[in-house]
Amino acid sequence: MVRKKNPVKRMPPDSPDRSANTGRSPIGLAADRRFTPRSKKPLGLPTRGKTAPNRLRPTDIYLALCYPDFIRSLPGIYVDLGFGQSPSTTVETACRLRHLNPSLRLVGVEIDPERVASAQPWSGPGLDFRLGGFNLPLGEAESAAVIRAMNVLRQYPESEYAASIAVLARSLTEDGLLLEGTSDPPGRLMAFNLYRREGETLALDGLIFFARLRHPFQPRSLQAVLPKNYIHHARPGSGLDAFFGDWEKCWQRTRGRGAEDRRLQFSLAARLLLSDCGYSVDIRSTLLRRGFLRLQSVPR
Repeated sequence: MVRKKNPVKRMPPDSPDRSANTGRSPIGLAADRRFTPRSKKPLGLPTRGKTAPNRLRPTDIYLALCYPDFIRSLPGIYVDLGFGQSPSTTVETACRLRHLNPSLRLVGVEIDPERVASAQPWSGPGLDFRLGGFNLPLGEAESAAVIRAMNVLRQYPESEYAASIAVLARSLTEDGLLLEGTSDPPGRLMAFNLYRREGETLALDGLIFFARLRHPFQPRSLQAVLPKNYIHHARPGSGLDAFFGDWEKCWQRTRGRGAEDRRLQFSLAARLLLSDCGYSVDIRSTLLRRGFLRLQSVPR
């Protein structure tokens, strides 16, 4: 809950025009008079704060697989926005990615002062926790090379999505990455947008789905964890609904060939999505066998 003595400032809504950008097209980063990116008052609302060990591990694996050189020489800080009641996922990310970059600096950001205070015992060289919101609490000489905002924006109206993302992105370095999406509580299912900063715009680099294939899986189950800018656009008859329907059909077609190994079935179904259905699916085996499916162009 928001404390009455210290209310947090909510993100200003976008125009009510339904054609407003919701993150499926490049997002412009031009300054907006409705807010100050470096404002001292945190922008946003507290999240539920619940998390679990290894819940966000797939985001670390994905970056290590697809952007190893970038992680090895990060031109800025890794920022984990909304780490929750426990800083466990932030600490885990620091430990994992330091195998690639021992000098990686990571900042966990929370809008709840009590959560920030309780995280301080985990602070150490290159790892600290700060009070803040979408207007990240970075110093004048600091910038973010990676921003992770998982399970943060689902509580906001879709009309506020692009404005929230734009505020975050203005703290990114050129070519910096922004991961934004949702997972189920244990981290078995996940979907996140991967954005890259290109000058004064933020370009979508793909919608990434993840399934922990040790557990029973059906493609439709990922629909429940779509990011905020897609969750209301998967209604029957939509392009996203058709995509999930085609994925289900491809999954069923490969059942006989990969039933003994869900990873094999996952890979075969993804390749059918590309070859038979024409979806822009990344079919690199390093991703597919680990349960990642990257959709480079999202149907509408």
